[in-house]
Amino acid sequence: MLKELIDQFYIENQKNRDQTHFYITDAGKCPRAVFFKFKNVPREPMDARLLRVFEHGEHLHRNIFNILYRLRVGVTTEIPIPAQEIISGRADAILCVNNENYVLDIKSMNSMIFRNLKEPKEENVYQIQLYLHYFNIKKGILLYIDKDQQNLKEFIITYDPVLVKGLLEGFYSLKTQIEEGSVPARLAEYPQNWQCTYCQFRDICKLADGENVKWEEFKKKIETLQA
Repeated sequence: MLKELIDQFYIENQKNRDQTHFYITDAGKCPRAVFFKFKNVPREPMDARLLRVFEHGEHLHRNIFNILYRLRVGVTTEIPIPAQEIISGRADAILCVNNENYVLDIKSMNSMIFRNLKEPKEENVYQIQLYLHYFNIKKGILLYIDKDQQNLKEFIITYDPVLVKGLLEGFYSLKTQIEEGSVPARLAEYPQNWQCTYCQFRDICKLADGENVKWEEFKKKIETLQA
């Protein structure tokens, strides 16, 4: 009884924001899923358990922030990047340690994933590289938290202008696809890619071919099935 009420609370209070620009967290994400967000394609509600997991992750962030303040390492938290044409984002923190500035990005995960983590996740590297670019800072820290055991791992990331150039070109290419109404192809590893497992557009994606399709034609197919 109580479980159902709690689950219902989370499901009913989740908000799907209209997307009009890219977020730094879109770096490394499935282009087709990002396209669907821009087009307000119907999506499955996020699972209540996952919403609680995300909420717990936010509490862990706050705890780290409190510790950093007490350490007096010159921390500023939740800083928006300077205004950009198509991208927005907010870094977890900027620190000054031993007279050197770092962008801090905090990620939390379960013990099994944490235990097997030998190097930073690719999509996390993409995101922090963009933060380094927009804040004009040469080094960043990816801090991973084991939510179950409270262990920590950190990786120092050095700014890579070549990688950032490629990421920005990818955003502008996707912007063109959105404007021209060309639905991006599926991920090469579909449906085994981990993003497919948790994607809110799984059922919609199945309706399209694996390659690029025209949005207006695909939109009619969606509308027909919803009628």
